[in-house]
Amino acid sequence: MQKPQVTKERRRAKRKPFAYYMQIVDADTQEPIGHLADISTLGFKVDCQREIQPGKVFRMRLDLNSEVADIPYMVFTARSKWCANDELYPFMYNVGFELVEINPHEAAIYARIVEKYGAPERQW
Repeated sequence: MQKPQVTKERRRAKRKPFAYYMQIVDADTQEPIGHLADISTLGFKVDCQREIQPGKVFRMRLDLNSEVADIPYMVFTARSKWCANDELYPFMYNVGFELVEINPHEAAIYARIVEKYGAPERQW
């Protein structure tokens, strides 16, 4: 029996599981992309109902609440880096995105979201 191949972790910022339901929407089409599953200062993972090819760039909208922002939503650009079937739900996809462009005010809001809703890492 062959051992599974281990892929080297290339992520520069540690991701935290996401403890709050926040939906990501395509800002141009208003179609839902998915919801945040984990988050870091440089990017995030989204649980989606469709496959998204790596390298696709989206203008995304994230609706906000008054706990983290003084605006109702923010729009930023992100690029898909990878896509894989969800291990528990094979009809779902996990898609990793990196932030490409975000204005300074919304970057500060994004940092508050990472701090407030990023769940502490599990200690197994």
